[in-house]
Amino acid sequence: MRSIILGSFALGLAAFAGNINLPAQDFVSRASLQPGAATHQTRVASQGPLQSPNASEVTTGIETVSSAPPTRSSFMAMWDSVSGAKGYLLDVSTSSSFDGYVDGYENLDVGNVNGRAVTGLKSGTTYFYRVRDYDAAAASGYSDVMAVATEPATGLIIHATFDSSITGNPNAAAIEAMINRAIGIYESLFSDPVTIQILFRYATTAPDGAPLPPHTLAESDYAFYRVPWNDFISALRADATTNNDNTANATLPASPLSTNLVPSSANGRAVGLDTPPAMFANGMVGNGGPYDGIVTLNSAQPYQFSRPVSGGNFDAQSGTEHEIDEVIGFGSHLNGNNSDLRPQDLFSWSSSGVRNITSSGARYFSTNRGVTDIVDFSQDSQGDFGDWLSDPCPQDNPYVQNASGCPGQYSDVSATSPEGINLDVIGYNLASTVVSTNSASYVTSSSATLNGTINPNGLTTSVHFEYGTTSSYGLSTASHNYTGHSTQNTSASITGLTANTTYHFRVVAINSGGTRYGSDRTFITPSPTGAPGLATNGATNVASFSATVNGSVYPHGLTTTVYFQYGTTTNYGFTTSLQTKTGNTYQSVNANISGLTASTRYHFRIVATNSAGTTYGADRTFTTLSATGRPVVTTNPATSIATSSATLNCTVDPHGLTTTVHFQYGTTTSYGRNTSVRTRTGNTYQSVNASISGLAAATRYHFRIVATNSAGTSYGTDKTFTTP
Repeated sequence: MRSIILGSFALGLAAFAGNINLPAQDFVSRASLQPGAATHQTRVASQGPLQSPNASEVTTGIETVSSAPPTRSSFMAMWDSVSGAKGYLLDVSTSSSFDGYVDGYENLDVGNVNGRAVTGLKSGTTYFYRVRDYDAAAASGYSDVMAVATEPATGLIIHATFDSSITGNPNAAAIEAMINRAIGIYESLFSDPVTIQILFRYATTAPDGAPLPPHTLAESDYAFYRVPWNDFISALRADATTNNDNTANATLPASPLSTNLVPSSANGRAVGLDTPPAMFANGMVGNGGPYDGIVTLNSAQPYQFSRPVSGGNFDAQSGTEHEIDEVIGFGSHLNGNNSDLRPQDLFSWSSSGVRNITSSGARYFSTNRGVTDIVDFSQDSQGDFGDWLSDPCPQDNPYVQNASGCPGQYSDVSATSPEGINLDVIGYNLASTVVSTNSASYVTSSSATLNGTINPNGLTTSVHFEYGTTSSYGLSTASHNYTGHSTQNTSASITGLTANTTYHFRVVAINSGGTRYGSDRTFITPSPTGAPGLATNGATNVASFSATVNGSVYPHGLTTTVYFQYGTTTNYGFTTSLQTKTGNTYQSVNANISGLTASTRYHFRIVATNSAGTTYGADRTFTTLSATGRPVVTTNPATSIATSSATLNCTVDPHGLTTTVHFQYGTTTSYGRNTSVRTRTGNTYQSVNASISGLAAATRYHFRIVATNSAGTSYGTDKTFTTP
């Protein structure tokens, strides 16, 4: 069998006139700080003869859209598919009443997809969106309003523009979500206050319309500037913020190694230089060009937009990250046989104390004068000299920037990956692990819950709380590990406290980048007995004529009666049955209410009374469903997982119509298998389960619930389990 691998092939730096044709590059420069253009291609390579792919787009099934967190300038609007719909109209606003719209997002026809990346947004802002499906006759009513907040403006922003080759593709939602996931990694990793503009494409042609050469997997086109050596080196030194920077800058030569350095436009701005975007949508450069670069995934190749990736497909996210790296700064002068170095060439060594910026002999990336070989550079003249040397498939280290990568394997840029370290030392600033101490909750006379948030920014991070009666603390909670690139909640319950006492606490995060402390906060424990403490929580199982109202109560050491008030106004008018609670801890309370009116907004709150007084919870609301409509479904965790079998679980509200229900399952999000169909009726939430067998041992399975009635089809979220 042939082993197909992914190889990188650089087309090098091109500019306006007088091109010098070289075997792998066309390279010309303009005057200093005038833009030029560069093209990098990632190609399929093989260990034997390989047939060229067709120039036509590969026909793939519609992929299930994997979730993508909001970025600083975008979010993924998602909705359930409606049976019979021909397409969807999307509204986006900064107001939940939609008295105004985000420019370009009023009744936007997004086609027959179930998601759309909303881009060009303000950081740290809450947005609201809703959709209407339409068929050949007319548009339907609006969906529920959804709220999403973009990430705060505390660092790098990559502003994505999606070409029509993506927005018009049946897999548009999956492609856009994949790109947003990649962007989210870079934005969480780097704190530079710059915005990078990238146009993304999914096509068989280059931006100028020329067919992509045979064996091409992806292409990146980007603007560069030729900066005098001393100007760039001074800016790089001044930009140092991390231990990586300080170590690497200590190895910079005392005398110039070339007349100029050639950063990409984005890389120049990262160190404070005036190197604006300069690329147009056709790949040409000039003043006023809106993009720093263009990333094109070749739609003639078998890409997969969600993970895990099957053995015959290439991972689209790894490919996207590879080309983003090129746009924002990767690359070697060796790709153009040019004497002016790229920033990455500053850290190219052959042994301890010996630089190597040639294509001969060993060459590796090091930040400490060659003492530590972080990763070897590729020295293959048919590949990209700025990429990493790659092992045969399957690779032990399938790094994003490997000169060749394997189908079925994938990786991401991280703070400790060679790519993350490289971007750090050429001018980007790795963000510190971010921690925040939040208010304590569930405070009783002897216990409390401490709360905070943590963004590990790619580093495995140990988190705990310090607490005590002074800001010297003295006590600590158990540690828990966190990973990833997103802000995550963390909490710890503490006991053995003294009543009527002020306590201090803060969150602490420890990783290879150091120790980070959240701010100091305080809470006061109440007396051993007193009026109840309580909280009104969100309603659940909201159906057409019923709902479950929820809360929590702290009896405060006295026998306490608890009930809910509810009604269509804040005068309420209805109450649930009394419940009795005792003790000195917070306890969950809920009540099922029925006899409600469909499509109606209800108010509710929890009320608790004991001998010390009565306490009222905050008012909350819910809106009942219409009398009939599409099913409402929730995929629940699998149970009874054995080597070859499992039980799949869900809840379904038939929504007043006869509804058929089944599970889809399989080893990918394409599923491929179905359980038998069952029928449910009514207007309440009902449990449904199905036992499946014939599974493979030690295998990860995906599954979801699917429910259909005359109003449409609803799909539950994807869940997974792994057989032992």
